[in-house]
Amino acid sequence: MKITGIKTHHIRIPYDAGPAQFRFGVAGQPALDTVLVEVATDAGLTGWGDAFGYLSPRTTVSAIADMVAPQAVGQAVPEAAGIPAFMERIQRALHIFGRYGITMFAISGLDIALWDLAAKAKGVPLNRLLGARKRQRIGAYASLLKIGDPERVAEQAQEAVGRGYPAVKLHETTLPAVFAARQAIGEGVPLMVDMNCPLDGAGAAAFAHACRDARLKWLEEPVWPPEDFATLALVRMQGGVDIAAGENACTSYQFQQMMAAGAVSYAQPSVIKVGGVTEYLKVAALADDRGVKLAPHSPYFGPGFLATLHLLSLRDDDSLAEVFYMQREACLWQRRIEPDATGHIAVPEGPGLGYAPDPAVMERYRVG
Repeated sequence: MKITGIKTHHIRIPYDAGPAQFRFGVAGQPALDTVLVEVATDAGLTGWGDAFGYLSPRTTVSAIADMVAPQAVGQAVPEAAGIPAFMERIQRALHIFGRYGITMFAISGLDIALWDLAAKAKGVPLNRLLGARKRQRIGAYASLLKIGDPERVAEQAQEAVGRGYPAVKLHETTLPAVFAARQAIGEGVPLMVDMNCPLDGAGAAAFAHACRDARLKWLEEPVWPPEDFATLALVRMQGGVDIAAGENACTSYQFQQMMAAGAVSYAQPSVIKVGGVTEYLKVAALADDRGVKLAPHSPYFGPGFLATLHLLSLRDDDSLAEVFYMQREACLWQRRIEPDATGHIAVPEGPGLGYAPDPAVMERYRVG
């Protein structure tokens, strides 16, 4: 079986997050961009992947077309055991463009599609190809976008718990917002805070220390720059709060550096950024070996989210999937990935990733 073509599909779906805003610095994000990677074969099987493209979908599409596709089209589709070597060859070929950011986002999309194909070729779900499924349903925590106003933060956090989510994460940088959320949801609901890398070491340690009475499950990425693992380790030691990080890390090598520094209690690989399923599995093995918990970054809604459900189903711990707390105008999977009344999502059971994207939704929300 050979790869005969690689196509990208830029899908943009509007959302409603109430008082929250999805921002990158001063830039707003009024809709969710997904870059689907479609890998066609001469056997008639199609693999679907997902490359991170929030705010940069055209750049990601170009990276796939100009860098990744020429390395793969015409090549034999590897079986599962051969995917790591196949992807390492591509990583080596493209390393001059950088092993982080857009290059790895594009590589991630191909990798996920290859694992989808490998499982489809065997007629089994991805989780069965990778090992023994230990969970049929995965808990999801509500990841609230940045709001700012403590009163509105409290309202949204309480609303999310009322809808069945077993845990809540904020994207806030002030103590009043953190404590307002804790008071609103009560003592028994896990609360996390993602700061998105705003502080120096001293400021981050002080913020972490001040949050102790809010009993956070973790404080996420409080330090700038995010790759300063030595400072992050000091914050973890001095702040008295568990630290999570990794959504901005690419390749298992960077996670190895992170864990060697003692920077994190929770590692957060993002399957559509880190290098796909292949690199995610390496990170999971590193985390297990070093006693670090796994808390994947997964606030996206394409094939990467399906892959994350499969990967989480291999674990018998309480690790949760991250879901943006918002209402999307449409779903590529016919709403089958919506959390139920208890905040759980069923792991797909069909071959490969389990579902194919809805062509009607793709056409309606296609860009370009």
